[in-house]
Amino acid sequence: MTGRRSDARRNHTHILAVAEAEVAARGAQASLERIARVAGVGSATVRRHFPTRKALLEAVFRQRVHALCEQARTLGGEPDSRSALVRWLRELLAYSLAARGLADVLSYQPLQDEATQDSCATAIGEAGAPLLRRAIDDRAVRSDLSIEDLLVLIVGIALATENHTDPKTQADRAFRLAVAGLGTDGT
Repeated sequence: MTGRRSDARRNHTHILAVAEAEVAARGAQASLERIARVAGVGSATVRRHFPTRKALLEAVFRQRVHALCEQARTLGGEPDSRSALVRWLRELLAYSLAARGLADVLSYQPLQDEATQDSCATAIGEAGAPLLRRAIDDRAVRSDLSIEDLLVLIVGIALATENHTDPKTQADRAFRLAVAGLGTDGT
């Protein structure tokens, strides 16, 4: 964003703030036209700053995803590797429920030319992988797990429960059932 004119930077910041509120209220399917209207700009301006819905959602979630990645690094120093992994997965699920649309971003399968190192899914995967590797090395979880398996699990729970009357309770129950299956004996 450096190198942009100051009015373009202001537009970008304002559009992003409006998008954050719209995504929080309406999820990943928030209308780009409504975002433009509320921001007081044309839809072409929104698309100039965020050429795809995925690009907009990535920008909306980037800061919180960064915090989840930092938490994974911090938890890497915990003595109980299984507990650290489960705690991080629980935080990822909680944020996925609170930030409507994050699960959609994490479940998106990018085309090869769209895959970027700074995408939310890439960042989350890279942050969680060392926690999983350590838990596997400690024989605290099954050795056939991958970080992709765990992300699919979290995304699936978030998407399956987001429209329940009490999504947090339902997601927590599903999470506890799934965590029981992470054991080294498959139970």
